Amino acid sequence: MIVVGLVGRIGAGKSTVARLLAAHGATVVDADRIAHETLEEADVVQALVARFGPDVLDDAGRVRRAVLAGRVFGPTEAQAADLRALEGIVHPRVRRRIEALVAAARAADSPRVVVLDVPLLVQAGWDTICERLLHVECVEQVRQARIDARGWPAAQRDARERAWERGYRPPDPAKTLRVDASGDPTYTAENVGRIWNVLVGG
Repeated sequence: MIVVGLVGRIGAGKSTVARLLAAHGATVVDADRIAHETLEEADVVQALVARFGPDVLDDAGRVRRAVLAGRVFGPTEAQAADLRALEGIVHPRVRRRIEALVAAARAADSPRVVVLDVPLLVQAGWDTICERLLHVECVEQVRQARIDARGWPAAQRDARERAWERGYRPPDPAKTLRVDASGDPTYTAENVGRIWNVLVGG
């Protein structure tokens, strides 16, 4: 079994590549999904209300992720401090779940490929547990258009881009493969298919 980490900027196409790898038989560990599930845990909700106030919850008591994002992504030092506070609440729990999933897969020696889809994989140090890294590349004009489609406010968009740049270092070239996800779905699928054959020795 090998662990493959996805590396790439926002809008590069990491989620698309992850889905295509899953279609080939990989198990994908989706950090965003785990983070969303973590936001539903009672102790996390309590910690968020204590830090950010009750307006981060909707009428049903669920975390309003868009409101929370507006609080933590922006140009001010207060927003930067809020982001650090949010990460301090959520990230340790997400890390523990990812570590447990990877450990269970290694113990079972199954499946053949586990893919870590973690937004800031290199910056958070996850690349150190990966046997291979897959750098998802995209033409800048296409990437920007994909980000535009998400409808984020400009300040939030800029803050997310800065989060990528902060602490980024080029991944180890000796274990890094590259895939271009700029094109249409067929083009990307063909590229991922070639990568899959390299990963499994096909």
